[in-house]
Amino acid sequence: MAIIEMKVPSPGESISEVEIAQWLVADGDYVEKDQAIAEVDSDKATLELPAEQSGVITLRAESGDTVKVGQVVCLIDTSAVRPEGSAPIAVVPATTPAANPVPEKAEPAPLVEKSPSYASGTPSPAASKLMAENNLQVQQILPSGKDGRITKNDVLSAMSSGLENNPRQGLAGSRNTHREKMSMLRRKIAERLVSVKNQTAMLTTFNEVDMKPVMDLRAKYKDAFAQRHAVNLGFMSFFTKAVTEALKLFPAVNGQIDGNEIVLFDYADVGIAVSSPRGLMVPILRNAEQMSFAQIEHEIKRLAVKARDGKITPEDMTGGTFTITNGGVFGSMLSTPIINPPQSAILGMHNIVERPVAVNGKVEIRPIMYVALSYDHRIIDGKESVGFLVKVKEMLENPEQMLLGAKDPEATLLGA
Repeated sequence: MAIIEMKVPSPGESISEVEIAQWLVADGDYVEKDQAIAEVDSDKATLELPAEQSGVITLRAESGDTVKVGQVVCLIDTSAVRPEGSAPIAVVPATTPAANPVPEKAEPAPLVEKSPSYASGTPSPAASKLMAENNLQVQQILPSGKDGRITKNDVLSAMSSGLENNPRQGLAGSRNTHREKMSMLRRKIAERLVSVKNQTAMLTTFNEVDMKPVMDLRAKYKDAFAQRHAVNLGFMSFFTKAVTEALKLFPAVNGQIDGNEIVLFDYADVGIAVSSPRGLMVPILRNAEQMSFAQIEHEIKRLAVKARDGKITPEDMTGGTFTITNGGVFGSMLSTPIINPPQSAILGMHNIVERPVAVNGKVEIRPIMYVALSYDHRIIDGKESVGFLVKVKEMLENPEQMLLGAKDPEATLLGA
């Protein structure tokens, strides 16, 4: 008998313990090498743990257990023979906590042909956990697996496409309650949010942006941009470029407090808040000030797909000097975003609504977005915060001149 011990690898620097969120296999199962056997929560991300070898697995920890990095969580008997009559499992390599992948162009997962009706399918362990976290029932999911099996991708597809037309089991009218343990990631988020409120002098300043110039520019170039760069031209690239230009004029907004010193960065690592099935994630665009519009859109797409598929890593979210969050995609009109520590400021985007405004002495209907800048008053003065937001507004309302260059905006957008 040849037994190997599987230990918890380090998910990233400064992380000493993780939580077994969910075993994806049962005690005594035969597993294939590189098969995802567990989902592991750290205080930064949820990642998958792959089997190091093929064999029969013996679990040494329970779902929900907090374990130390380096602790043995299961044994694999590599001398065991695959059960007779079972075919080898087609393994998709898991995202290991220690992985630091090389950026590549990410494409959405291919569509899977699904059964024509909703059925009482049996969810996989990963799908079951995701359904529980989002209060979903099996009747709301179209299964695509063998024999009506509901996969994790089925749940993600249902969540991304909307559940309005799916059968629902609403409030039952009972007085029952239930409790769920907070994940390590959710507990860490809660701690950080409370610490921001308690340890910073946070204020928020507001402004409004006439989005018509950006919308007109997008309408003019979006088809050519998509054809040239194989990615859509979105609002986020305009806001990211406006932010990086404004940060050059107001470096304190890009700074951080470290003890009795202020750290100022000569680069802009911009965090872009994206929604995932596990909550809000903030992956980082490194050196965003050097990126073209196409590079920004490609990187946002790559990171958003990783977050959606649960493959985001701590390295993807570590660092960052400034954050942009877009509550407008959920219909938010106005909010006061909370700073992402140790950063000192965050820009909140909101929905675009047609409103009557005065233009050259006349009332016109324009697409208006309210924007909000929350900032730490300990490092950023009111003059700097207001000036920064006004500069962002000016650039978005004059994109051809201030973001693309007045001489040849087409070359800036459509160039390599």
